[in-house]
Amino acid sequence: MKTIALLFASNLFMTLAWYGHLKWKFLEGKSLAFVILVSWGIALLEYCLMVPANRIGYAQGFTGYQLKVIQEAITLTVFVGFAWLVLKERLTWNYAVSFALIFLAVWFAVAFKSTATAAGR
Repeated sequence: MKTIALLFASNLFMTLAWYGHLKWKFLEGKSLAFVILVSWGIALLEYCLMVPANRIGYAQGFTGYQLKVIQEAITLTVFVGFAWLVLKERLTWNYAVSFALIFLAVWFAVAFKSTATAAGR
């Protein structure tokens, strides 16, 4: 559970770094270089959470593949909330179906124990 919580928190920062500048008034009219520096500063916080999340998850038995697929699903979950609340964009049926398929991929990634995974550890 610690891994999942850290992944959620890190994705909040990454979503802000990648998409927050699209709506932040204080960045309007600023140079692209300045916007990139602000985003990098926010992304640093993301890395400070993502790296421990992956290390803890890997030590607890998740594979690298599982961690990546879980992270992508969390990214989409965080983004849907951000798009709705900040960007004022609605989730349409085609995006919902796309996201559902990605969540199905998470289930496939963690539901079955791979023999290659067991041999590689």
